Amino acid sequence: MGKREIENWFPQLTETYYVITSPETPEYNCIAWAACDSEAWWWPDPFNVAFWPSDIPREETLEAFIKAYNSLRYVLCDTQDYEEGFEKIALYEKNGKPGTVKRFV
Repeated sequence: MGKREIENWFPQLTETYYVITSPETPEYNCIAWAACDSEAWWWPDPFNVAFWPSDIPREETLEAFIKAYNSLRYVLCDTQDYEEGFEKIALYEKNGKPGTVKRFV
């Protein structure tokens, strides 16, 4: 997905500074990338085709995505502000479905 497509999906990104950190690939997606996994495609599909943590419900809900990242020791934070010593990810959703994740180091 190119920069224009990303901005069409998430128009508020045009008001921020962001960079595309890697090209689109069939090996892994942004969900996996935020989990530091560049070898598997992460998605909670009901057919067990993509990788998804085994103890997390395979459903396209924000709650399931939060639980998946909780399994990697991420926790919800009170602020989006930069905090020294913490790595943060942001979950985005559109039409009630999670889709893109951004990692902040």
